[in-house]
Amino acid sequence: MNQRGLSEEKVLSLLRSARLRDIPYERVLSSMCTKPHPVAVKAHMQFIESNLGDFGLFSGTKELEEKVIRLMGSLLGCEGACGYITTGGTESNIQALRTARNLVNKKHPNVVVPSSAHFSFDKIADLLGIEVRKADLDGEFKVDAGSVESLIDDSTIALVGVAGSTEFGQIDPVDELADIALSRDLFLHVDAAFGGFVIPFLDKKYDFDFSVRGVTSITSDPHKMGMSTIPAGGLLFRDETCLSPLEIDTPYLTIRAQHSLTGTRSGAAAAAAYAVMMHLGKDGYKKIIKRCMELTDRLVEGVEEFGIHPLIEPVMNIVSLPVPDLEGMRRELRQRGWYTSITRSPRAMRLIVMPHLSDEALEAFITDFGECLKNLR
Repeated sequence: MNQRGLSEEKVLSLLRSARLRDIPYERVLSSMCTKPHPVAVKAHMQFIESNLGDFGLFSGTKELEEKVIRLMGSLLGCEGACGYITTGGTESNIQALRTARNLVNKKHPNVVVPSSAHFSFDKIADLLGIEVRKADLDGEFKVDAGSVESLIDDSTIALVGVAGSTEFGQIDPVDELADIALSRDLFLHVDAAFGGFVIPFLDKKYDFDFSVRGVTSITSDPHKMGMSTIPAGGLLFRDETCLSPLEIDTPYLTIRAQHSLTGTRSGAAAAAAYAVMMHLGKDGYKKIIKRCMELTDRLVEGVEEFGIHPLIEPVMNIVSLPVPDLEGMRRELRQRGWYTSITRSPRAMRLIVMPHLSDEALEAFITDFGECLKNLR
């Protein structure tokens, strides 16, 4: 740090230089985040100093957070759901399984998750001392219920289903998992970090949320397809009793206890999520999802002209393509300014069609994809 501070103009110049090294979203097909809606940005800045870690000082901001949870609960099949705004899916998943662990007394607890589960569950294994058992997938990359049952024993504390898997955008058979959970008296968590703001607005209806009896908790992120600012995740429980195992006394704050994993929490994120949800409404989100799915269909149509077919017909705006010379293709596309990612097994190119992708950019990508494929062949 300099002895004397720099001028505001100099500091802003340094920031602009750093920002120019970031990749613009316009050519990114690998991210589950996108440009936040302008109304979310305005709300975020209006509440930039609000700290929900000590919400006794920020009662208006806390009220907004509670309204967001009710809005999300209504969207996900339970108007009376409770919970809080987290930093994202990882924190939400940690807290859900921390609740499951603390609700029961198991010496060597384990949870059963799909092998398609997000890598946050590997962090959970390390942080919480829980064995994470990974169930097989079926031919459409949904978790196999029979495999799940085979992994359950007396030390199992929870099951996990994924609604909008990170790699394939697939939705697990949550109703089947719920039947197993109810018959075994197990906690059932649904990771819908991405799908929570997509699935309710698809033309096809899926049973994945609190409308399914047996679902205990859900992860859903406003900062992904919810169009809010980062960081804004969401953790929802069907029953308020699930918050009790997370409670920690806070004797020197204006509140008696905290349920969150982090201490200081962004009130701005809660305000931004509230603002964008109220501004867009269900019709606004449906319009966004409709456009993303139309672009997804166009992407599939475009690459199929080059003889490349997705591993599965896209359920949502995620496409997995088994391209020859995968790393070579990604390298060629990167040289043209396109950023893609990969799936683990089977290995394929993973493309996410987010709201920031324009029609013109998509057509340019399809053209470049075809040329790169031709060069490598």
